[in-house]
Amino acid sequence: MIQNDKLFRLDADGWYDNASRAPCTNFDPRPDGTVISLLVIHNISLPPGQFGGAYIEDLFANQLDCDAHPYFARLRDLKVSAHFLLRRDGSAMQFVATNKRAWHAGMSAFNGQQRCNDFSIGIELEGSDFEPFTDAQYQTLTQLTLALSTQLPLTDVAGHEHIAPGRKTDPGPFFDWQRYRRDYLALLEKSASDTKIRADLCFPN
Repeated sequence: MIQNDKLFRLDADGWYDNASRAPCTNFDPRPDGTVISLLVIHNISLPPGQFGGAYIEDLFANQLDCDAHPYFARLRDLKVSAHFLLRRDGSAMQFVATNKRAWHAGMSAFNGQQRCNDFSIGIELEGSDFEPFTDAQYQTLTQLTLALSTQLPLTDVAGHEHIAPGRKTDPGPFFDWQRYRRDYLALLEKSASDTKIRADLCFPN
């Protein structure tokens, strides 16, 4: 059951007080007049299928030792980031302020609009296409989604697979979209009764 005890609060600079901050320079300004309307869910593990360690943070900080594992050679000179990373234990890290453009979506489109990085927030879940995510991750994701949707003009949630079909597959077949939506609506209902907020989102079918 989702508890309403881990709500994230956004400060004036686009940082959340319930997420640890990690150094990252892979971001830039959003285009003038951009409306942040989309939340994009990803998965990531480095090396693939292995969890824990600092490799993800190192990648986003451009400090990954590409000689540390054979897979990392393909990541050499890659510059990417996301706004948030949710670890397997449910802890949250923030790399980029929400009012800045993180580099998580690549070539992408949503509802006819190109360049999803311009108008989206990217959340990485530590995981893969081949095994379930943890209860702790779903709980933190739900809490963070509520905070984002009540503090930003979000209208939709999508997976990387939805905005870059054929190129990306994450968050993958083991991500439970129905659970995510159900938990979000339950927390929204509880929070709305307490604070009179409304933050409806459109989830993938």
